[in-house]
Amino acid sequence: MKTQANPKPARPLLARVGASRQVAIPKKLHDELGLAAGDIVEVERKGNQIVLTPKDIVEKGIAEGLADLKKGRVYGPFSSVQDMLKSLHGDKKPRKKSKRAA
Repeated sequence: MKTQANPKPARPLLARVGASRQVAIPKKLHDELGLAAGDIVEVERKGNQIVLTPKDIVEKGIAEGLADLKKGRVYGPFSSVQDMLKSLHGDKKPRKKSKRAA
């Protein structure tokens, strides 16, 4: 996602609200802002206007993490750090201690 520092003043672009409240962002704006399918936008009401603001990838990652939590795609809670490490490593064989550590 990229943004322009000084966007050119232009005539307003129109978009139609669909039956399920979906609005397609005009291609010109979509391309100028570097948006891609799945990007997150913040939706705000400012007076009689609807403002869409593209959000950073970190915020997108947080949204994906929250969705994982809601769908139960998580591990834990763990009673100890060792239990957590066992879960992370799964059925892997324990590593041999190196000769340097001795």
